[in-house]
Amino acid sequence: MEPESTVTTCYRHPKMESHVRCTRCDRYICPNCMREAAVGHQCVECVKEGARSVRQARTVFGGRITAVPLVTYVLIGLNVLFYLGELVRPEFVDRFGMLGAGLQGPDGTHYVWQNPYPAELHPEGLAGGEWYRLLTGAFLHIPVTDGSFGLLHIVMNMASLWNLGRVVEGQLGRVRYLALYLLSALGGSVLVLLIAPDDVTVGASGAIFGLGAAYYVMARRLGADMNTVNRFMTGLLLWLVISSFFASWQAHLGGLLAGGVVTLAYAYAPRDGRRSLIQAGVCAALLLVLVLAVWGKVGELTGAV
Repeated sequence: MEPESTVTTCYRHPKMESHVRCTRCDRYICPNCMREAAVGHQCVECVKEGARSVRQARTVFGGRITAVPLVTYVLIGLNVLFYLGELVRPEFVDRFGMLGAGLQGPDGTHYVWQNPYPAELHPEGLAGGEWYRLLTGAFLHIPVTDGSFGLLHIVMNMASLWNLGRVVEGQLGRVRYLALYLLSALGGSVLVLLIAPDDVTVGASGAIFGLGAAYYVMARRLGADMNTVNRFMTGLLLWLVISSFFASWQAHLGGLLAGGVVTLAYAYAPRDGRRSLIQAGVCAALLLVLVLAVWGKVGELTGAV
């Protein structure tokens, strides 16, 4: 009696004959399942497992290295989308712009805040519970119908976001970069609330000034050519002064300060297992301080404090 021939098959495709083993798990694999390895071939599952075990490359600030500034693209897209919404519905600016306290009549007329206020008027802005304005205002811009600066406002801000955002996101990684951007925007809105609660302000400038502060702090941390960086920072501070004549300097300054605080934590946190925890803790602490500042100011305006 002749012995039966032993036929080996791929562990993933039992109908396919195979004579090659995975160099990692020693299972038979067919040509469709073979992946080139340093020695021999590996199966699909072993390649995936090996990729998970490889430590991801990190920047000096702890962020994952990414080639595509995806968050910057999304932020620019959102700003442009909001601006298009303004063109269709101009009332978006009054509805979602940053406003600390105001009054609105039954016919939609807006009035300066006063407390107590007439019964026929109702409060709007943060004094009316509309806390979402702290962030929505940072995605709106001066409408093109409000003079020549309207279109220039968003063009300049998006050009700045494109130039700064790609650099900062590449160093911080997407999560840290998004936290920096939102906290800078929030910092700008809070300073507007504290100093000029009656003004309706819009624009991504506060967040962009935060990115400017981040660029400066990162450059010092990385030992970059400070002559170039100092010229950039001088221009940024000069723009802060010039913009006070036609834009909200409070939002610019608030974003600059918040962005500086966040990036200092990113740049100088110990490079060990505590780094991410310390960085997240500073961001959370800053958020708490800003929220408490808003709560206190709104309470002062409405008489609750």
